[in-house]
Amino acid sequence: MENIFIIAKKEFRSFFISPIAYVFITVYLVVTNFLFFQGFFLNNQADMRGYFGLLPWVFLFFVPAITMRSWAEEKKAKTLELMLTWPLSDVEVVVGKFIASFAFLTIAILASLTIPVTIMMLGSPDMGPIIGGYAGAILMGAAYLAIGLWISSHTENQIIAFIVGVVVTFVLFMISNPFVLLAAPSWLSPILSYIGLGRHFESIERGVIDSRDIVYYLSVVGFFLFLNVQSLASRKWE
Repeated sequence: MENIFIIAKKEFRSFFISPIAYVFITVYLVVTNFLFFQGFFLNNQADMRGYFGLLPWVFLFFVPAITMRSWAEEKKAKTLELMLTWPLSDVEVVVGKFIASFAFLTIAILASLTIPVTIMMLGSPDMGPIIGGYAGAILMGAAYLAIGLWISSHTENQIIAFIVGVVVTFVLFMISNPFVLLAAPSWLSPILSYIGLGRHFESIERGVIDSRDIVYYLSVVGFFLFLNVQSLASRKWE
């Protein structure tokens, strides 16, 4: 565990060495606040349903932007080979990088807590869906991060890692869309509905925190972190 936190601390600090982290969080807050409040005053309802409805689409671009440099930069700078010679297991390195990215994304998400505070000043919102929405956003963000880290481990080009990350997460999000399910064969629809990232977020967003949705997101995180470890192991063999 000590090695994991050493890696996580190192990676987390790297976010804030340059202005990128501050620019990222600022742009994230400006974009989400602008899009949400634009519709909030038109609907005249004291809830954050519109905000959480935006997050899966915002995450499609912002989360791959976080993960695109994680492994790609290590490869480009030729520091990955050096890291793999340290007395660290592949699992420790992968989990450490994930924890750092997860902590950074969580800070960005929680920085938007000014929105529910503003809504409470203007009305009396139901706190259940708001709490559920934040829990769902953090879980969904963790899944996006694990996918993005795995993709970044296969290339040293950050732009490619970003584009492929956007495409893969978009596909995994859209496969549970009603339009896709209607077009899919009847035997395939339940499978697509379950493995789609969006369906489980919609359940939590309504304020219903089902253990099955939590297990699903944790399984996605675990699966893609496992693939990430395997990609490092294959590089060692090469």
